[in-house]
Amino acid sequence: MDTFSFRAGGYISTFDSELRADGEASNGTPIDLERDLDLDQDNAIAFLSATWRPFDRHEFGLAYYQDDVSASRQLQRDIVFDDTVYPASGTVRSDFDVSAYEASYVWWAASHERWAMGPRLGLVWYDIELSIALELDVDGNQTDGSVSDSVSADLPAPSIGGSWRWTPADQWRVSADAGYFAADVGDIDADVLFARGAVEWYPWERVGFWIDYTISDIDAEVDDSRLDGDFNFRDSGVRLGVAYRF
Repeated sequence: MDTFSFRAGGYISTFDSELRADGEASNGTPIDLERDLDLDQDNAIAFLSATWRPFDRHEFGLAYYQDDVSASRQLQRDIVFDDTVYPASGTVRSDFDVSAYEASYVWWAASHERWAMGPRLGLVWYDIELSIALELDVDGNQTDGSVSDSVSADLPAPSIGGSWRWTPADQWRVSADAGYFAADVGDIDADVLFARGAVEWYPWERVGFWIDYTISDIDAEVDDSRLDGDFNFRDSGVRLGVAYRF
């Protein structure tokens, strides 16, 4: 296995998100970001990651990506968001931003010439923000922008599981990671599922290409000053790019 590797590429992402933002006076409406607000987050974004194995059986990893999407939509139903009622037939502008910071540690308990496996600890930290502003009222009149709300949250998604690597030929590598965790972390009570499968091809000694499919599923209850409510979030998609190793 490599002492160090760096990967850069694109993430063909699919975010499936549902959020409920409660206020002080009332519970919010569960909002499907794509169906209700037309926030289609299926797009390609940049992705960076690195791994470091300072010792034979210990490997550390870091990764980062960011996405943002905005849209205007005429509402099909009343939506209560942070104590504000956005009426059906009104037009709202919505903005959703997500940044993901990933860290991992693997202890390669079983390490052989062609394959290795061991326990894995992972953490994906999501920084999310959703804002909604009324653009047109139910009569189609422009508003002055005074009706708007915004919520944000930091969502830690830890997981405990395992990793597996296999080198079927000198230029090829196949890998898989998986984990699960049910956690009550600070103001967040969440169930987290993580899985990843990858294939790497190195036509040159240090430079190669990789492709993987990854999924991170979070079902969280949040009780924080910036967001009080529920957030169900599935981050999945295909990532591919170039790798450098030594």
